[in-house]
Amino acid sequence: MSTIHELTVEGAPGDIITFDPIRLAGALHIDDPSRLAVETDGMHRALVTIYPADPLAHVHLDDPGLLVMDRHGRLPVGRYHNGRLTRMRLYDPHTGSAQRSFLFGTTGAGKSTANHILLAGEKRSGVITFLADLKGGQSVPEARGNVDWFVRTPQGAMAQLRTAWLVMHELQDIYAGMGRSKFLINQPYRLLSVRIDEANRLLEKGSPYRAEATFYIRDLGRTGRSLGIGIHLSAQASQLDELGGSDTLRSMLKDGDVILLRWTSSMMRQIVTDGLLPAGRTPAPIPKYAGSLRLVSQFDDEADDEDLPSTAGGGYLLTGPRPVSRMRFFTVGSPMPTAGLDPNILALYGDGPVAGLDASLHRAAGDAYDGRLDGPDAMAAIFPSTDPDAPPTAQGTAPEAMRPGRALTLADRVTAVLENSDGPMDARAVLEAVNADGGRIVRLGSVRNTLTTLKS
Repeated sequence: MSTIHELTVEGAPGDIITFDPIRLAGALHIDDPSRLAVETDGMHRALVTIYPADPLAHVHLDDPGLLVMDRHGRLPVGRYHNGRLTRMRLYDPHTGSAQRSFLFGTTGAGKSTANHILLAGEKRSGVITFLADLKGGQSVPEARGNVDWFVRTPQGAMAQLRTAWLVMHELQDIYAGMGRSKFLINQPYRLLSVRIDEANRLLEKGSPYRAEATFYIRDLGRTGRSLGIGIHLSAQASQLDELGGSDTLRSMLKDGDVILLRWTSSMMRQIVTDGLLPAGRTPAPIPKYAGSLRLVSQFDDEADDEDLPSTAGGGYLLTGPRPVSRMRFFTVGSPMPTAGLDPNILALYGDGPVAGLDASLHRAAGDAYDGRLDGPDAMAAIFPSTDPDAPPTAQGTAPEAMRPGRALTLADRVTAVLENSDGPMDARAVLEAVNADGGRIVRLGSVRNTLTTLKS
């Protein structure tokens, strides 16, 4: 029977325990650092666990039906080194808030696998999911048809953000009328999750959509929480500045769930500097491969290179109760790449229905949501007064001046209504007047968008 050794270490009061995992493994005569797990209390106590083999080498999900949100709003996503479940929170019933999350990691760190688990859990839990796979749809292709709205372009992501923002304002009006200040799940509305994979492609410096996307993400993160809208980003960023600016995300990072897979040294320095980890509690680095590296002499004819196991999916839930306790997402999918969609990943999602927005919110959501549009079509539907191929600004884009022979835009029609008004009008009154002018019937979300544009 294999033996697990657990050591309790205590320094003098006032000391802060720090350690180098490689040197510590060597001092304990351990040839494989993945067998070693160290947790500290941030002060002078630590728990050192020595395993006979890597405890996270195989973290299997025996039953995909386990991927369901519990009564505390938490979704099981993997296990810690000690076998306990790792849970990420989608909803906090105590505060009545949807959660926001950030998943960081370098190439090959396991972000796609982690996203599949989260997306499958949301589907099985009846959560509405807007997903932007900005790797051209290649990162999580099996999610298409298993989420409410799947897009693969930056324009589609912008349409999703704008739609969620319009729904947020509609819910504000509804909740104000109900006298409610907090979100109660499924009473009467479902949780809405907006997920952007490869978010660095939308938010990095030089992206034409950076300012507008940052505006919506920030506003959804601040206001959407109490209305049941969560915003979730996964990225390969090495610096927080690459994600719309560190000032924008710093406070959101501290309040949301942050998962750190294999990272760059610059990202870790910034996370520690920004106070996302308590003093003295730096997680041990995660190498690309697990296991011990055997030295092979050039004179050993019988020697053969070994394929060391990957550490993809391993990381730390920095905002959880054990921020420096190593965990790993469940191992899902086929062991080898498949020629098409992975049948094991499809089974992860199950055959159940996909949740969508309540019919009472469709008018606010607008045409882009109705058609689940992507690309320039989505941009044109949600930003009707702009060039579909041109990015909007954070305050909107002023409508083009009227020219002879040009068809009236929605901005023209709204302007005419306002100019002929005898007094102030809210968005619903403008909608009624516009739809009575004989032109194409439009939705409340499009009118609100146009009013924002004109205001700028």
